[in-house]
Amino acid sequence: MKILVFLPVFLLLIQIIPVAPVTVTTSSPIVKVEEYSEARLSCEFKTEKDQNPRIEWKKKDTDTSFVYFNNNFTGPFMGRAKIEGATITLQKVMLKDAGEYRCEVSASLDLVQLGETNVTLKVLVPPHTPSCDIPSSALTGSGVVLRCRDKYSIPPASYTWYKDKKPVFQPRHANATYSVNEKTGILQFHTVSIADAGLYHCEANNGVGKSKSCEGNHMRIDDLNVPGIVAGIVILCLVISLCILGVCYAHRQGYFNRHRGRSFWIQQCHGVAHISSQNLNRSEDIPHAGYGPPSQNVQDFKHTQSFML
Repeated sequence: MKILVFLPVFLLLIQIIPVAPVTVTTSSPIVKVEEYSEARLSCEFKTEKDQNPRIEWKKKDTDTSFVYFNNNFTGPFMGRAKIEGATITLQKVMLKDAGEYRCEVSASLDLVQLGETNVTLKVLVPPHTPSCDIPSSALTGSGVVLRCRDKYSIPPASYTWYKDKKPVFQPRHANATYSVNEKTGILQFHTVSIADAGLYHCEANNGVGKSKSCEGNHMRIDDLNVPGIVAGIVILCLVISLCILGVCYAHRQGYFNRHRGRSFWIQQCHGVAHISSQNLNRSEDIPHAGYGPPSQNVQDFKHTQSFML
């Protein structure tokens, strides 16, 4: 009797409470594929009455654009995508295809006519050959930085440095003379020594495809001649000191006085003129060959007078 009493109430509740007939789900909300491969974006749906619902795919970017509309693929997806049920497969996926996609199912014959689900597509790029900056030489005791970088890998690559084909790991003790950063690809020597010389190369890996390495380069460590440098500095200081002392002495003697310098040159010019005049007078006193002036001797004059008498 109690069951017969509650049965009409139960039937009434079934008629009043609406049922959500359109169910849209996805088995892979996040899809990761390598560049130029296929990407399957799943979309499963259930309807109450409508056996031929309208299916649309949209891509949410800066603007929402259609991928599949009116039973056809649009834009860049034409000719390289296919659909099975509501699941689409993109062929030769490119970087620009990455983003968030929305599958919409419209059932006009159902009480709840619209259902949707979202799928995020991530396009992975394997490592390219990284660019490496490896100095060819360095001085002992100096700081040296080796850099390794791949700009194109997605997700970003991690880096491993090798010395003579053996991996260089991050040191565990705090007093190490070098450090390695796998994320930035920097191998930094705080103070290099002769033992750090060798053939270095870097390898990039992001878990997608094969890892790539740059061409190795040999780094030479030259020993710093400290005694020679000190001796050179001492000699340079002595030379500079002697020059300063010479300048000070010349300044005290007045060699840098402009008036004294001009008087000195004038005296030199007068001396040259005086020497020239003396040389000229001496040339006048030299008798010419074959002819000479009459003698002015007094004895000669007396002899002349007596002869005439």
